[in-house]
Amino acid sequence: MHAVDFDEIRDKLSAQFRPWQRSIRFWVRAADIYTGYKVFQVRASFVKDAEKREAMWERQHEVAADKIYNMCTDLGGFFLKVAQMIGKPDLAPAAWVRRLVTLCDQAPPTPFDTVKLVLENELGRNFDDLFERFDTAPIGSASIAQVHRARLRGDKIDVAVKVQHPGVQKLMMTDLRNLQAFALYLQKTDIAFDMVSVTKEMEKQIGYEFDFLREASAMERIQRFLYNNNRRPPVLVPRVLRPLVSRRVLVMEYIEGTPILKLGDEMAKRGIKPDGKIASAAKQKILKSLTEAYGQMILKAGFFHADPHPGNIMVCKGSQVALLDYGQVKEISDDLRLGYAKLVIAIADKDPVLAEESYKELGIKTVGNCEDKQREIIKLAFAMFDTKMPPGMTQLTPFSDDSSIKKISVQAFPEELFSILRSIHVLRGLSLGMGINYSCSEEWKPIAEEALRRAGRLKVTEAQRRSLLGRIFRRG
Repeated sequence: MHAVDFDEIRDKLSAQFRPWQRSIRFWVRAADIYTGYKVFQVRASFVKDAEKREAMWERQHEVAADKIYNMCTDLGGFFLKVAQMIGKPDLAPAAWVRRLVTLCDQAPPTPFDTVKLVLENELGRNFDDLFERFDTAPIGSASIAQVHRARLRGDKIDVAVKVQHPGVQKLMMTDLRNLQAFALYLQKTDIAFDMVSVTKEMEKQIGYEFDFLREASAMERIQRFLYNNNRRPPVLVPRVLRPLVSRRVLVMEYIEGTPILKLGDEMAKRGIKPDGKIASAAKQKILKSLTEAYGQMILKAGFFHADPHPGNIMVCKGSQVALLDYGQVKEISDDLRLGYAKLVIAIADKDPVLAEESYKELGIKTVGNCEDKQREIIKLAFAMFDTKMPPGMTQLTPFSDDSSIKKISVQAFPEELFSILRSIHVLRGLSLGMGINYSCSEEWKPIAEEALRRAGRLKVTEAQRRSLLGRIFRRG
């Protein structure tokens, strides 16, 4: 007769109930943050003095920021990704950004003994036979995996070793289901935007991140495209060491550089003034490189890195940019790519007719709740798909009374567009963080025109026609 292993029974029960416990913890905290804002909205409506009301809102945002930070750090996993997405200067209140920006790569690390076991099981080789040196403390630990610096036996250059956290996939899927339910509630009560489609696309993309074989293939494909289509690639992409890749382990070239969030500190160490000409030129070069890379990937290749948050961007020697972590990539159809190219031109030319036509072609369904629908359509296009902020504004929020989403209801938004939307918003957040206000649509317009020309779909817009006629008359 076998003895009952109570520890094993306890561990199994704990594993079964853990998703339920996480769900309860999420809903209690989400309800607290949401009701806090709703109660405050009522209180603020009775305050007539604009400055006093503004100060009250700032305090409320600080209280909420602490609660969101605590929820994300306590629950970890998927909620670290949520923090990365909402903690951006263009989207969230300043108090949220100050609190959440520090959460990149701060997931609790998996113990080294477990990492060693995963490496041996996945790669089928003894740990000491593989590595001459292995830093036990990870360089960074994110929601799905952590990365260690190491050197392979008999080699002279360092590698980066990405190892997946065991058991993380099931919990992240639980978190996503809860977020989808919350998004549905917000969509029906507060925000006239198809948020459910957005969370479904997130579910699809995050599901891919657990397969490092897929990530390695994506990294190689993007590296090939950028390196073959440019005399000098706009961004560096790490080289994959193919024999050392499995579903849960990815060994790649180690790229030396400074994380973009620590760029200011690095400049200060070198005695570079943050507002001086050298710093300004470096920031311009960094943004130009990232923008050029994304314009080419989205509009020419239709296959792009879909997670450009600051933790994935490294600044190397000579202000060259390295783009890391290809767990989230997106492939879009030619129809979607070319439809988006039209929208880029519409935004660059400030053409509301072409913008509305592009929306229909892309499957974005809008309903106007205002008198000047054309004006609000182009404003909505800028708010959603451009990096440039309107004069005097530092954030765009769907809750403000002047928001275009309040006037133009977005009733259907294709899931496939979410990755483009997110990439643009992260670029916007980076540009605002650097104090540079620029339009990615204006930068991408030549790429968009080339893409449409190659497909035989380039039409002369009304704005272009007027510009062309003006040049002809001036010559005359």
